[in-house]
Amino acid sequence: MAKKKALKSPNPADCFGENVFNEKKMKALLSPAVFKELKKTLDFGFPMSKSTADAVATAMKDWAIGRGATHYTHWFQPLTGITAEKHDSFINPVADGTIKMEFSGKQLIQGEPDASSFPSGGLRATFEARGYTAWDPTSPCFLKEDAEGDLTLYIPTAFYSYTGVALDKKIPVLRSMEAVSKHALRLLKALGNTTTKKVTPTLGPEQEYFLIEKEYFMSRMDLIMTGRTLFGAPPPKGQELEDQYFGSIKDRVSAYMTDLDQELWKLGVLSKTRHNEVAPGQFENAPVFNTLNLAIDHNQIVMDTMQRIALRHGLVCLLHEKPFKGVNGSGKHNNWSLSTDDGQNLLEPGATPHDNMQFLIFLAALIKSVDKHADMLRGTCASAGNDHRLGANEAPPAIISIYLGELLSAVLEKIEKGEKFVAKDASFLHMGVDLLPRFPLDNSDRNRTSPFAFTGNKFEFRMVGSAMSCASPNIVLNTIAAESFDEFATRLEKSKNVKKEAAAIVAEVVKNHKKVIFNGNGYSAEWEKEAEKRGLPNVKNSVDAHKAFTTKKAKDVFAKYGVLSNEELHSRYEIYIEQYAKIINIEGQTALKMSKTLFIPAVIRYAESLSDAVIKAKQAGVSTKTQSQLLEEITFLLESASKKTAVLEAELGKAAKIQETVAKAETYRDKVFTAFTSLREDIDALETIMPEAAWPVPVYSEMLFNL
Repeated sequence: MAKKKALKSPNPADCFGENVFNEKKMKALLSPAVFKELKKTLDFGFPMSKSTADAVATAMKDWAIGRGATHYTHWFQPLTGITAEKHDSFINPVADGTIKMEFSGKQLIQGEPDASSFPSGGLRATFEARGYTAWDPTSPCFLKEDAEGDLTLYIPTAFYSYTGVALDKKIPVLRSMEAVSKHALRLLKALGNTTTKKVTPTLGPEQEYFLIEKEYFMSRMDLIMTGRTLFGAPPPKGQELEDQYFGSIKDRVSAYMTDLDQELWKLGVLSKTRHNEVAPGQFENAPVFNTLNLAIDHNQIVMDTMQRIALRHGLVCLLHEKPFKGVNGSGKHNNWSLSTDDGQNLLEPGATPHDNMQFLIFLAALIKSVDKHADMLRGTCASAGNDHRLGANEAPPAIISIYLGELLSAVLEKIEKGEKFVAKDASFLHMGVDLLPRFPLDNSDRNRTSPFAFTGNKFEFRMVGSAMSCASPNIVLNTIAAESFDEFATRLEKSKNVKKEAAAIVAEVVKNHKKVIFNGNGYSAEWEKEAEKRGLPNVKNSVDAHKAFTTKKAKDVFAKYGVLSNEELHSRYEIYIEQYAKIINIEGQTALKMSKTLFIPAVIRYAESLSDAVIKAKQAGVSTKTQSQLLEEITFLLESASKKTAVLEAELGKAAKIQETVAKAETYRDKVFTAFTSLREDIDALETIMPEAAWPVPVYSEMLFNL
């Protein structure tokens, strides 16, 4: 099995951003006048002149060619959830039969890929192929290196139709950032802040993933086709010893992580933390917080780089939310906050949060937003893969609630009652060993069972799936936050006593929305019952969860803040539902093929050998009890699996004939998924009684414990 020795780690400061056309390089390569105009575009969104665009393009091209690049691409994020690119070279013909390397401002700013093969959810007809990409100057261009060491210039872009309709995830991200910034700034000014000029949402996504041997991956049709194992009995050992999480990182994995960090640092990604996760073979990479749209772009780079680097080490990186049944799946914790241009974190409570009205009003806005739009937050994290994770005692439940911790909950309770909160003296943690340092106790614990937890100075939205783009969850979060900021700012702007009105707003929010605050165990059955009493939604599958985007409430809030038109919103709903049906169809077809061509033939061969063994034992006059019992058990499961395979094939045929989008998705959920899940029970049972050498695919104990 291929193993690659990691290069000795360079000093991150020496290699960080070397493949990025960042502000430092632009300042060095552009004239002061051009750089000054470019900064106005980067910092304040001012339009860029043609001459500036041409100057930037020339400098960018010269830098890229100087590094060895011959091609560039407009890199965009269509509604597939992954990135897309088309490579063009810098060459242009000259009359004498030679070529010259050119790149204009127009080529930098706008491209024209064929839009007809990307999902549009009805936004355009198939024959309407024209789509445009537009450079996002706030996300730096970068050089991406392939396995042969060749470099290509990547230009982050937005993707839109001939009529200006958003066909991607970046455009609504940028729109939502403008909305949240505009109304957060109004709210700050209404509270008396006269210094802040800009509010920026920030993001730090923690990316979980699995690593397995490439050899095992290539031997499993289900992993190749679907990214997860559709069959597989649990190994004798799983994660029950709790010895994997934060455990010692094995040399081979450490070498992979070292190479990964080096590549990410070169690309300007602030890769910070790496560790073992809970399940065997599962790991995490976490970056430093960054501006939200840049963090989303970087997470796409992280996922792509993880998969590319894994192959260099003879490994495959699995990003599916649930590649292995019976052990934890993978998520992407979405750490969201708000920062200002003058250095404030608006979700920083400070030493005395009860006296920090600015913090309390922003906290109240988030509480109201999450309670009012819980259905959309749930819907934005819905996918066929994430359905396996949510509510499975390994990830947050499908019920949206907010964890605040004891201190903040107590502060809000006093505000609701109109009582004064009396702070206790700071406590220190005593460990009973004098030589160990004393630490002040934190105001709250970390509740890992909460889907939306306040963790000191940010909200951690834990429902996002590992394979997902961060874009959609943050589009929703920004938009619903902007709505509450707008409402509160309007009230304060009209008030003659801002302090009194702000306190009244917080008290109202606590009274009307405290049902969404829960500091207990989100995995418990008791919480599910309590949540039902509180009237909190508990949507357990993607088909139903996506319906949140068809409501009048959803249409109104996205349209009001200019994030998505009704047409754009509906298209995304259509795409989500279609994608769900397609994924379940692929899983069903893969399960059918594996059952027919791998498992059933292998079991028949073993049953035949057992039958021969029984006959020979009888001829020899010895007992056949054990062989006969095993043969009987295998035959029973074989017949059952054969019948269930036929049922699956029939259900796939019926589902394929349904034309209406929602009915089709519901059929795949209720019939096809149920059919191959039932088939799995028999196949997994057969795996446990068949000789390992006779089983046609690698088993869990090999894949999870052989790194």
